[in-house]
Amino acid sequence: MTATAALPATALTGLLLSIADDEFVIGFSDSEWTGIAPLLEEDVAMSSLAQDELGHAAALYGLLGDLTGIDPDALAYDREPAEYRHCRLLDHGRGDWAMTIARRFLYDSADVIRLEALADGSWAPLTDLVAKLVREERYHRMHAGAWLDRLARSPGEPRDRLLASLHELAPDAATVFTLIEGEADLVAAGIMEVPMTDLEERWRASIAPVFANLDLPMPPPAIDPERGRLDHGADFDWLWGEFTSVRRADPGATW
Repeated sequence: MTATAALPATALTGLLLSIADDEFVIGFSDSEWTGIAPLLEEDVAMSSLAQDELGHAAALYGLLGDLTGIDPDALAYDREPAEYRHCRLLDHGRGDWAMTIARRFLYDSADVIRLEALADGSWAPLTDLVAKLVREERYHRMHAGAWLDRLARSPGEPRDRLLASLHELAPDAATVFTLIEGEADLVAAGIMEVPMTDLEERWRASIAPVFANLDLPMPPPAIDPERGRLDHGADFDWLWGEFTSVRRADPGATW
């Protein structure tokens, strides 16, 4: 299925926007570690991860632009904070290193489940892009998993900070799997393998052995799950001000 006319356009637009906004927000947030990460190697690693995520977002905004006729840069930079549809897990501020690792592990482990559900879909432009994203996201998961293990196994302050971060993130951990409007149409069209509720179950099964091995608390179901991509707070307002500042300084500029 490649003809745009045959697609569940509204649902597909919502899906692409949610994934693109996820990648854009976590990419920009993690880029803030450049120059201040706890190790020199992590300055390089986090910069690379952030660059990957922003590249993924640009590609997804490009697909969305093809569907809607909206300029991808306008999608990325010209909306008001309340119009973004990233999951609330990514609303939490960068925080300390333990917070960043906890958030990235939760997001990366969920993202791979979501991408796998799109990998064999019926819309070729998305499946072609997903194949590229899956290869790159593998290294993101390895990085986050190694640091989660390191912090969890380090007694005292490192483990305490990790536990505090997981506790803070817990109510929003599952919001990656917030219901997409028209989701049933995406499944019926073969674009997405199964509904988000099924993907959340797969995600929980995938991380349960890791959390059990490290004696970490599993995240609970999301509170108010239908609003998991709404109600963004002050931390995101600040981040939005940062990543739109140049664009807003000269809205008519040609890049």
